Amino acid sequence: MKFGIYTLLTATSIRPDVLAGAAEERGFDSLFIAEHSHIPVKRETLWQGRAELPDAYYRTLAPFPALAAAAVASSTLLLGTAIALIPQRDTIHTAKEVATLDVISGGRALLGVGVGWNREEMRNHGIDPRTRGARLNEQLAAIKAIWTEDEPEFHGDHVDFDPIHLWPKPVREPHPPIYIGGESPAALDRLVRYGDGWLPRAATPPEEIRRVSALLADQGRPDVPITLCGLEPDAGAVAALADAGVERIGLALPTVPEPDALRALDDLAAFIEPLR
Repeated sequence: MKFGIYTLLTATSIRPDVLAGAAEERGFDSLFIAEHSHIPVKRETLWQGRAELPDAYYRTLAPFPALAAAAVASSTLLLGTAIALIPQRDTIHTAKEVATLDVISGGRALLGVGVGWNREEMRNHGIDPRTRGARLNEQLAAIKAIWTEDEPEFHGDHVDFDPIHLWPKPVREPHPPIYIGGESPAALDRLVRYGDGWLPRAATPPEEIRRVSALLADQGRPDVPITLCGLEPDAGAVAALADAGVERIGLALPTVPEPDALRALDDLAAFIEPLR
């Protein structure tokens, strides 16, 4: 089992560079951070069945600049999003930002993506929530083309551009791995078609992990790696998820200032020591 850190970073939490160096020093293999461009003042969409949101969701740092800071403070740590809200983003800018992160980090970028849950947030970006899945599918195909072709072009219903020059290309071959978030039928179809890995939510039970692994095998994708982010330290849960085939767990780190975050990181490092 591999262990990483999953957290929401803000301007008042531990800095991404400090966290990356400390996490790598303590034996974690990865850092995953969440994304929200903003939270609308008027919001009807529920979060995990609740109206209220944790304060950190209102204050998250932009993921790719934060991960670039983490990159220069580390040398082996994988640097990922869990998740990046790609349907709300410009496709070309996103391809360039992730490729730039991959270059800066020497090939350590990992792009975790999903359709998102906050419908009001999507609408502020001019996105119809009903089309976000189809849009994401086209965006992933277009991003892969941008990363791997010298003169990529794409023509779809939601993404459309004539041949372009875009560098840098990623260091990682053939490109940074794309991990697909979600457990819905649409998300699993996206995983089969576009994913290099699966990023289920922390509450996903082991039996669901096994079911999806069997589905992937039936679709000719038996070796898709699975990373699960946001788990609280629980040795029994780790053992069950490992037995179900999860490769990596991103343990939840609270969004707190540096001294508190480093103490929490020490506790998580002590937790994983006998489990490796």
